[in-house]
Amino acid sequence: MTKEEIRLQQSRERRAHWKRWGPFLSERAWGTVREDYSPYGTAWDFLSHDQARSKAYRWGEDGIGGISDRHQLICFAVSMWNGHDQILKERIFGLTGSEGNHGEDVKEYYFYLDSTPTHSYMKYLYKYPHAEFPYGRLVEENRRRGKDAPEFELMDSGVFDEDRYFDVEIEYAKATPEDILIRINVTNRGPETADLHLLPTIWFRNTWSWQGGAPRPSLRQTQDVRNASAIQLCQAAYGHRWLFCNGMPELLFTENETNTRRLYNYQNGTRHAKDGINDYVVHGVKDAVNLAKSGTKAAAHYRLTLGSGESKTIKLRLTDLEIPPENSDPCNGKFDATFNERKREADEFYDSVTPKNLSQDAKAVMRQALSGLLWSKQFYYYDMGSWLKGDPAEPPPPSDRLNGRNSQWTHLYNDDIISMPDKWEYPWYAAWDLAFHCVPLAIVDSDFAKDQLVLLLREWYMHPNGQLPAYEWAFGDVNPPVHAWAAWRVYKIEKRRNGKGDTKFLERVFHKLLLNFNWWVNRKDAEGRNVFQGGFLGLDNIGVFDRSAALPTGGHIEQSDGTSWMGMYCLNMLAIAMELASEDPAYEDVATKFWEHFLYIAHAMNHLGDERSRLWNEEDGFYYDVLCLPDGTGFPMKVRSMVGLIPLFAVETLEPETLRKMSGFKRRLEWFIENRKDLIGNVACMRTPGKAERRMLPILHRDQLRRLL
Repeated sequence: MTKEEIRLQQSRERRAHWKRWGPFLSERAWGTVREDYSPYGTAWDFLSHDQARSKAYRWGEDGIGGISDRHQLICFAVSMWNGHDQILKERIFGLTGSEGNHGEDVKEYYFYLDSTPTHSYMKYLYKYPHAEFPYGRLVEENRRRGKDAPEFELMDSGVFDEDRYFDVEIEYAKATPEDILIRINVTNRGPETADLHLLPTIWFRNTWSWQGGAPRPSLRQTQDVRNASAIQLCQAAYGHRWLFCNGMPELLFTENETNTRRLYNYQNGTRHAKDGINDYVVHGVKDAVNLAKSGTKAAAHYRLTLGSGESKTIKLRLTDLEIPPENSDPCNGKFDATFNERKREADEFYDSVTPKNLSQDAKAVMRQALSGLLWSKQFYYYDMGSWLKGDPAEPPPPSDRLNGRNSQWTHLYNDDIISMPDKWEYPWYAAWDLAFHCVPLAIVDSDFAKDQLVLLLREWYMHPNGQLPAYEWAFGDVNPPVHAWAAWRVYKIEKRRNGKGDTKFLERVFHKLLLNFNWWVNRKDAEGRNVFQGGFLGLDNIGVFDRSAALPTGGHIEQSDGTSWMGMYCLNMLAIAMELASEDPAYEDVATKFWEHFLYIAHAMNHLGDERSRLWNEEDGFYYDVLCLPDGTGFPMKVRSMVGLIPLFAVETLEPETLRKMSGFKRRLEWFIENRKDLIGNVACMRTPGKAERRMLPILHRDQLRRLL
């Protein structure tokens, strides 16, 4: 085993909490549904990027290249100022949905370069212009452009001309699960000398302002250690910790509290607010920070001057070890050696998981892609009961909220590390995105992949009726049912790597997925004919109607993709049931159920209705959605799109050695083939065995497949 695999094993067995700290900060907490307390659900407008520097977040924090513990009680990230911007660069900037000519869009350049699954080593790169960051111009120019015009990007503004920017490279290495070494390397890529204020920042998520009597953590400057300024953290769950800042920088303290005077024109009694360090550094307001050197947010202030091509390195250490002042410098000694060791271990780990036949370039691409997935973990907190009703210490939310967005999901309580589609564009989970993430994640950390799939099936996520939550903008929307497919793929990847499959995991997800499958059958088959709807189903602007809204004609849409996804769902559940039946024959019965249900769906897709109204259009050799009007007539909507290709996804093979072990299932299979020729004829011929007598189950038969392709 590699050293990283040993750490994964220790984490799995709870002998060492290597995954307690990681890149769990979002890149955007503003403009989210969770932080929206507006009367009309206008999340993008309620809390803007400009307001974010002054308002304490309720549900989660954001930062640049940052880390936190898994409950996001303690946060660390890097802020900076080039001497020209009107604000500190504390968070990633982008356009809201209404500002961008193509919708929301991040307007920064940052890169996830490396990470191990336990985050024992991580590397991140941010590119910061020397010149003033063009916030206003990015908004104005993109708002001016129409949808047919290209987007106006940061590069188009000219701020990177002649390479006039800083590379800010942030690395983390864990000496132990609780001893985190931080190295920030800044390089001036420009042709001239340039100044940079670098502010590594540590703070507590505000957990004390919402409930009366909640304990308040504290930061304070403590006695310096050799060549290092020191900040002591005191937090109820973690006790005492220290951030040592090499080079004796000035330490700045404020509170992670809302600046009500700036935002709402009233004083709430808080003298030092969230934007205090910003006001001190950028505007020179001396009393904006706490001169008593204590608070709930603090930064080490490094003033750097770099010549053309010059690099300087800043070292910090976030640790549970109290280092006495007389000891050696906490950021020297074994500091660099630990980084080198963790990098070697990361190389060793990725050598063990990347295919040997790949080129060095392809291996590097695969490693960075997997690292990007690992960096995209985020702490996600959303207590629907508190969000709907409001907090005791805050003004009540609009009364309409109790009947508005997500009001049917009162059971939902999320407080977990979750893989995000994108921590800026989509800093909230989406059920089917998460399922897709888990497949490549299983290559490097099958434990995390399995935990993620189980998580969305838990009772504080899954609706009591069996529906999976789609995403925070509308948990009741419907994502394609790919959870079973992902669970099956993750199981097989782990089985191939370890030589043994985790049938306990497979059984666990199977039983909860039965509830979700029944929800689909009972809620999304309007007429009980094995033809399904579902609405949006993850395909933006795919048809002539908004498939999630009521139709202007009345009636409903029988969806080619929705029905195909359900065919695939049947086959995925069939495959899982057959695998479980190898250890418990009781699963043979339910395997038969899914095999039969698949045949009914395939028959409905190909033969239900007359020639004009069935999903398969014989004349065009393509699958279309069908508009079903209230009078019973149906019209195919002849738009050639992805909906007509998704039937290709529904395919499974029955291996002869598996059938030989399952005599009961094979007997019922043969009976069905012999006695239900009306259904069997709709799929590949079950009487014609393939290689080694393998049998294939697709929705399309051979002639349809040729025409479709």
